[in-house]
Amino acid sequence: MAEEIKPGTLYIVPTPIGNLDDITYRAVKILSAVDAIAAEDTRTTKVLLDHLRIQKPLISFFNHNETIRVPQIVDKLKGGSSIALVSDAGTPGISDPAYSIITACIESDVDIVSLPGPTAFVPVLVASGLPAHSFIFEGFLPHKKGRATKIESLKGEPRTIVFYESPHRILRTLQELEEKLGDRKAVVGREVTKKFEEMIRGNLSTIRESLSARQIKGEFVLVVAGFEG
Repeated sequence: MAEEIKPGTLYIVPTPIGNLDDITYRAVKILSAVDAIAAEDTRTTKVLLDHLRIQKPLISFFNHNETIRVPQIVDKLKGGSSIALVSDAGTPGISDPAYSIITACIESDVDIVSLPGPTAFVPVLVASGLPAHSFIFEGFLPHKKGRATKIESLKGEPRTIVFYESPHRILRTLQELEEKLGDRKAVVGREVTKKFEEMIRGNLSTIRESLSARQIKGEFVLVVAGFEG
């Protein structure tokens, strides 16, 4: 059954994190029916839309233009347009600039419909073998300011801890976590849902040794055991 698109509504639409088959039927219906799509990177989103044979006006929306774009998008929504918000991959609002447009819509009494869908850390957490019934998601650690303080604050955290990390910083992060938290059990998920997806299980030290011996590519989800007092 086709979903009726509501005028003046922001639709938060998750997109695949790698495998394009992971998009939901409902997401395709929404993307096909809205008036426009606000995208973190219009080039990346166009690849997906071409695959789905969808043609829609694209609005560029990312960290460095959100001050300008947020009021523009809110004005369009208040004028009756329906807009889908997508990120480069996964669910908007998880480690991307979606927060600002969502809060602006709430403040302006604009309706929001959030669809369920792909999020990179969930499959890694579930497959990690570490407790998933209670966890804390930290996203990307600060690159510089506040980094050491943030890691220190997690020393006594009993829940499983989940991070995102880039290929350029994964070794540094593993080392710093080991130094601050101890050599805990951990799992790294790399290239989740993609052709070269892999899970590396062990301790922070053994995972770092394994990655040090290869050319590091891909995006990482890092799951670390909580503190056992």
